[in-house]
Amino acid sequence: MALKIFRNARLAVLLVELVYLMGFLVPSAKAIWLTMPSSGTKCVSEEIQTKVVVLADYYVVDDTPDENHNIPTISARVTSPYGNNLYHADNVTHGQFAFTTTESGNYLACFWVDGQVKEGSIFSISLDWRTGISAKDWESVAKKEKIDGVELELIKLEAAVQAIHENLLFLKTREAEMREVSETTNARVAWLSILSLGVCIAVAALQLWHLKRYFQKKKLI
Repeated sequence: MALKIFRNARLAVLLVELVYLMGFLVPSAKAIWLTMPSSGTKCVSEEIQTKVVVLADYYVVDDTPDENHNIPTISARVTSPYGNNLYHADNVTHGQFAFTTTESGNYLACFWVDGQVKEGSIFSISLDWRTGISAKDWESVAKKEKIDGVELELIKLEAAVQAIHENLLFLKTREAEMREVSETTNARVAWLSILSLGVCIAVAALQLWHLKRYFQKKKLI
């Protein structure tokens, strides 16, 4: 009985924390629909911090199939903020990629058409992009830990709160970095202003000294 009351109380606390912190960014799932041009590249990006699991599925949807029902093939590439290739595939109609981030910044996923497509054809790419707790296989967790119902929901809520906490720490770190850059820039601007003022005063003093000598030579003063 006491354990059940403790679990219910813990659930209530977690719910309150989630409602209070819902305004902040939480790693989530995003369903993206890309209309592909016959030539060129379509890219999507997301800013992700380090140590975040990313899982994505994509497939081609041909809106104007030919009589043979041939689906156009595409190429896909995923790169890290520093340009490292995390995934690459050619001549595919569907695929999946997964990785754990090691760099903070914008992760870029690009898609383009392989070969030629018939004139007037229109096709799209459905991209299911999941990060953080949304990329976790909760069914496997439930089977492994032999839990379900309220206990599973508690674990999900705890993971969500942990993700929010990590995002808050990440935002705090970014804010500190930006503040440091701003303070450094302000200090440099201040020193540059003092240096410019000193140069102006030195030039004015030199001009006065030169004019004084000139008038003395001409015996005007």
